[in-house]
Amino acid sequence: MAELHFPGRRLATFYFVFFAGVGAFMPYWSLYLESLGIDAATIGWMMASMMATRIVAPNLWGWIADRRGRRMAVIRFGACVALLCFAAVPVTTNAVPLTLLMILYSVFWTAVLPQFEAVTLAHLGERSARYSRIRLWGSVGFVIASALVGWVLDQTGALALPWIMLLFIGAVVAMSFVVGEPSRRPSAVVTCDSGREATHTRAIICLLLACAAMQASHGPYYVFFSIYLTGLGYFGSEIGALWALGVVAEVALFAVMPSVLAKSAPGPLFTACFALTALRWLALALLPASLPVLVVVQVLHAISFGAFHALAMALLHRLFANVQQGRGQALYSSLSFGAGGALGSAAAGWLWAGVGADGAWLAAAAMAVLGGVAALGIGSVGRLRYDRV
Repeated sequence: MAELHFPGRRLATFYFVFFAGVGAFMPYWSLYLESLGIDAATIGWMMASMMATRIVAPNLWGWIADRRGRRMAVIRFGACVALLCFAAVPVTTNAVPLTLLMILYSVFWTAVLPQFEAVTLAHLGERSARYSRIRLWGSVGFVIASALVGWVLDQTGALALPWIMLLFIGAVVAMSFVVGEPSRRPSAVVTCDSGREATHTRAIICLLLACAAMQASHGPYYVFFSIYLTGLGYFGSEIGALWALGVVAEVALFAVMPSVLAKSAPGPLFTACFALTALRWLALALLPASLPVLVVVQVLHAISFGAFHALAMALLHRLFANVQQGRGQALYSSLSFGAGGALGSAAAGWLWAGVGADGAWLAAAAMAVLGGVAALGIGSVGRLRYDRV
């Protein structure tokens, strides 16, 4: 973090603790639910219910933040209430009340990341290409937490997970009071005629559809990958190491993205991410038991999440004016992580229970291909000219 300057270090630290919590939650939450005796189809619907809150809630928080102009205040409120909601999780073991509790938690938790992305871009201003080098510290947090929590759960069992999560959510609350509000900046507009404005609108629609499809394709991965690896005979620490490997590759990708974006328009690169993501899911369907294949699959996480997310952020920054960044981030979150995530999780649960793992991975590959088709409409975005007014 030495190359970062204020407020970059505080931004990077926030990402670190936030995604450390994701690293504790994402690989192991389905294992925790399974340890409570909940079946695969129900786990899929429980995860889908959480993700469905991201369809509406981020837009509400984005509207409030844009209207009030105090994004960090919204982040602090959401994080504090989410902590209070999650405090009841360790003593809630029945599927129905646990689902309702996690929905409530998720409604407030969705106030945090989309608005913090807008805060980061506002702090960076004209230096937005540096975003990926700040965001990579979130990936570092994920790597450390996923590996460490896997080892801890090997020693303690999955029932310790909610208590571990409370520590990470508390750390996010603490960091939300350390990062300050960004200064207001002039709005950015696209200088184009009506024909180019139509292209701009089409690009936004294609971007959001592509993002939703990409997240839906990750449904089997985020919900069942750890259960899948357990079925192949891997221990918690080994599962954590495989999750960590994917994010290490992601960190390396984030480090080079500023140079890549300085030389290339993001649209075509964005489209290429979908082709490699489809290959990633196909590999899991066709060669499930091969450790070398699992290693390659996890390295490809650098593309299916790292490059994809960095490019999506670059496109959002170009397509939405500064005063609309909160709503732009909210749309990205609600349609990708919300609608796409809910669809992917629900479908994954149904497919996993109905046709098995191979069918779920093949469906994920098909969804990535559909996302790539939508992404073809974004090709010229990187060449639109933006001026400050």
